[in-house]
Amino acid sequence: MVDERAATTSYTPKEDRDRRTLFFACRNCEQQEVSDNNCVYRSEVHHTARERTQVLQDIASDPTLPRTKTVRCALCGHGEAIFFQATARGEGMTLFFMCCNPDCGNRWRE
Repeated sequence: MVDERAATTSYTPKEDRDRRTLFFACRNCEQQEVSDNNCVYRSEVHHTARERTQVLQDIASDPTLPRTKTVRCALCGHGEAIFFQATARGEGMTLFFMCCNPDCGNRWRE
């Protein structure tokens, strides 16, 4: 949660390094108020389902991701896949694979 004083134009966030505190100083007068929250600004980026799908389609051509030839795609039989770890809903880290055949794009996990 962002401190509401940070959103007003008359208050400027300042830092007291000696006391390690955040406070807001008024630009018009000498008033200062100690902040009870250390978040001054927060930006949330929301992607549409279409944008997320495009990222997944392009992921197989990413040369920075590790590849393996020890797995075979169950759909097309292609013998190369990229793999990466990510968190699945309600689970811990999961190993994901994606077929490198551009006509397939099958994804699975182990």
